[in-house]
Amino acid sequence: MEIELLLLGCGAFVAGFVDAVVGGGGLIQVPLLLAVFPAAPIAVLFGTNKLSSVAGTLTATLHYGRRIRIPKSIAVPAALAALPGAALGAATVSFLPPGTVRPLVLGLLIIVGTYTWLRPDFGRFQGHGLVLGSVKTASALTGFGLGFYDGFFGPGTGSFLVFAFVRLFGLDMVHASASAKLVNLATNVSALAFFLLHQGVMWKVGLVMAGANVCGAYLGSHMTLKHGSGFVRWMLLAIVSVLVVKLSWDLLR
Repeated sequence: MEIELLLLGCGAFVAGFVDAVVGGGGLIQVPLLLAVFPAAPIAVLFGTNKLSSVAGTLTATLHYGRRIRIPKSIAVPAALAALPGAALGAATVSFLPPGTVRPLVLGLLIIVGTYTWLRPDFGRFQGHGLVLGSVKTASALTGFGLGFYDGFFGPGTGSFLVFAFVRLFGLDMVHASASAKLVNLATNVSALAFFLLHQGVMWKVGLVMAGANVCGAYLGSHMTLKHGSGFVRWMLLAIVSVLVVKLSWDLLR
């Protein structure tokens, strides 16, 4: 069991690092949990993943908040609206299999990756976004929509949030990433509460992973603040590329 915990701790550290920058930590933690505990109920493994993710996301959010000014008029409405959005998305799973949206998500990820690749200055500096009306309303709609997606399907939520905050509201990559963490924190707490009430978590495993995730999240947020928007851009491209490959493989299978 010690070796398994060490493996999960290492994976959680990397997941926390990646997630603090641009999201996507679940791509690392969930497959590891499934590999180490193949006989465990899926819902329990997902709950354990969320326990680890909440700790790391909270760490990253606090670290960003101490170092930069998170745009609350954008991040807070999005985070609050993401809560019912994620709950509705999770409820919709019982009526519509998440796999049905995989081709659409794959197409959107390709668009996000291509646009970011072709625009080297995208998100490098704060500028003008596409939103001309109420910023709070637009951010709430963004949070609700991506919260729904996170509850319904999930992969790439962090990347979509960063891209949306840059494109719609004119944030640079660093402030977009920090804002995305606040929204991710809201949806992760909501999901964890659901799993605790209905399925439970593997506490020992989850707490070990949470500690490692916190360390990774601190380092990831520190690297983001130190190296700036260019670092976030390359991480975004890397995560989107991994997601494109994974979803394409899933479709081919």
